[in-house]
Amino acid sequence: MAAAVLAITAFATACGGDDDDKSDGKAGQAAAGTALPATVDTTMGKVTVKDASRIVPLGGDIAQTVYALGLASNVVGVDTSGAVLPESKGKATFGNSRTLNPEGILAQRPTVAIGSASVGPRSAIDQLKAAGVPIVLIPDSSKPEDAITRITTIATALGVPDKGRTLADRTAGEIATAKAKGAQATTKPRVAFLYIRGQANLYQIGGKGLGPDSMITAAGGIDTGTELGVEMSAALTPEAMVAAKPDVILVFQKGLESVGGVDGVLKLPGVAQTPAGQNRKVVAMDDLELGGGGATAGVALNKLVDLLHG
Repeated sequence: MAAAVLAITAFATACGGDDDDKSDGKAGQAAAGTALPATVDTTMGKVTVKDASRIVPLGGDIAQTVYALGLASNVVGVDTSGAVLPESKGKATFGNSRTLNPEGILAQRPTVAIGSASVGPRSAIDQLKAAGVPIVLIPDSSKPEDAITRITTIATALGVPDKGRTLADRTAGEIATAKAKGAQATTKPRVAFLYIRGQANLYQIGGKGLGPDSMITAAGGIDTGTELGVEMSAALTPEAMVAAKPDVILVFQKGLESVGGVDGVLKLPGVAQTPAGQNRKVVAMDDLELGGGGATAGVALNKLVDLLHG
């Protein structure tokens, strides 16, 4: 069930025409510069990328970083978590990052696919690899600072290392500024991250190892799920909420919408009995923001600081 939490978001698909893809690829290849071929370390060993004219980012945070590097025109398709980004409009989609459709990916004639180590299933990755597509898989993000290394690896693999260093430096500065702001806050709120999907009757409390945990800590808060000993996530129960005593309930925006807003969250097991419930202190952020693994990690962390301490 915890994997479902990390595989967040499912949205409507969109497809682009082959003619547009071909012209975009030529423009993008020129924009990528001459820093290819490039060999990078991945979770599957060293991989050499020779052509970044037709990129498939596997994961919303990966797509976000590719776009921030100025390579939107090179992207020929995205998974459903990347489909929510404005730059993805008109691009093909092929399942979420945990249930990839390899045939759909191969139909876009990718020259490179890049994603986090947790994408899958493995059979889909093996099929892409067997078809000759270079697969760049990088470690999953466990804290905001991981975005810095991920940016530089992605940029190197796609032939734009200089842009990568610039983006990584900017992101590092934004993260440091946000963390300092959180550390200087006069409050230390107790925060419960709830993963909720009303349409699926799925209600969980997050804990250690889940992306929001490190974001909460970096923002100057206390993750109550981690404090209770929750690993990744656990079923939401009245007993857990009462024991957690959160001052703030943190949720994904889509989750908030799925239960009808703040009033819906207050009806979940035990929430109304907590300080957060009594004060209606429920805050929401976009799924990609709370993951903290993309190029906007610092901006998202600053936003969380304001939400928790405001």
